[in-house]
Amino acid sequence: MTWEILWALILGFALSAVIQALVPKSTVVSVLGDNRPRTLALASLLGAASSSCSYAAVALARSLFRKGADFTAATAFAIASTNLVVELGMILALLLGWRFTLAEFVGGPIMIVVLALLFRQLLSERLVLGARAQAERGVAGSMEGHAAMDMSVGGQGSFVRRLVSPEGLTSVAHVFVMEWAAILRDLVGGLLAAGAIGAWVPDSFWRGFFLAGHPVASWVWDPLVGPLVAVLSFVCSIGNVPLAVVLWKGGISFGGVVAFIFADLLILPILLIYRKYYGWRMTVFLTATLYVASVVAGYAVELIFDGLRLIPAQSGAKIPMQGVSWDYTTYLDIAFLLLAAVLVVRFVRTGGMMMLKMMGGSPSDMEMDMEMD
Repeated sequence: MTWEILWALILGFALSAVIQALVPKSTVVSVLGDNRPRTLALASLLGAASSSCSYAAVALARSLFRKGADFTAATAFAIASTNLVVELGMILALLLGWRFTLAEFVGGPIMIVVLALLFRQLLSERLVLGARAQAERGVAGSMEGHAAMDMSVGGQGSFVRRLVSPEGLTSVAHVFVMEWAAILRDLVGGLLAAGAIGAWVPDSFWRGFFLAGHPVASWVWDPLVGPLVAVLSFVCSIGNVPLAVVLWKGGISFGGVVAFIFADLLILPILLIYRKYYGWRMTVFLTATLYVASVVAGYAVELIFDGLRLIPAQSGAKIPMQGVSWDYTTYLDIAFLLLAAVLVVRFVRTGGMMMLKMMGGSPSDMEMDMEMD
């Protein structure tokens, strides 16, 4: 499976690096000061151009919140960072098909809208103040160093001129390698988990658990339990896509897969980080509202795609196990591995190894401005 998706991962992270190199994090903070629809739309767009690592996303959301961003906008930013990024869409297309990529970009905004409505009705000022007080303590969770680094290109000139400058190449190289370092643990964990579950857990178990063969019951049940499977998987962000392939092959509904993928900010390690960042009261609130939003998004996507006859047949679902062969995938992998090698060499030659050592630092040590003038 790794060989089939390698070129897409490199391309996705390279495109993300280009965008992050051109958008300073100070710009993000300056436009997320309230929870108006326009602000939430901007938060979603900026999040989609940000890190796809769930740990880095929640760390950056806490950093934005500490610097004055609205809590709803910061949360929308985190959701978009993990569920609306281009690399996730590319991996979904390769492993599950283009309909799942379309479902990502349809369901992600739905999830953010649902969460915003829940926050508007249920999130009290007292809860926000308590969360802010806890956030100001700066308790370390994970990836705070990575979240605090601003590797964007400063200075004057157009986007293209800044991007093709030596500083631009350095910035892209730094973001590219740091993103890989942030996501590698979850990606490897997801591939290993998918392989182990696919080999050891028979499809009959999943078909029974997801009520496959009972269309109405599975339509209701699967989006409810999909996020719960994600909570227990300990794998987030792009790493949960290989496991989604196993679940789809095992009989989970289309909406169930969508809810499972969107629940990557609900895995147990991240829930523990929420407690450190915002306190247990806000953690309970976030857990409940994120769960409801992912379930509703799953139902909505199922309804929309069923109405448009876009839900693919599960009979053709399979786990890619072809191995290495001389086809277009291999040629693409080689080409993009050469691109990755160029960026890694640039990263090492421009002081990147020191940044790599600091990526897990505490907020108090790591809230730095690393803009390249």
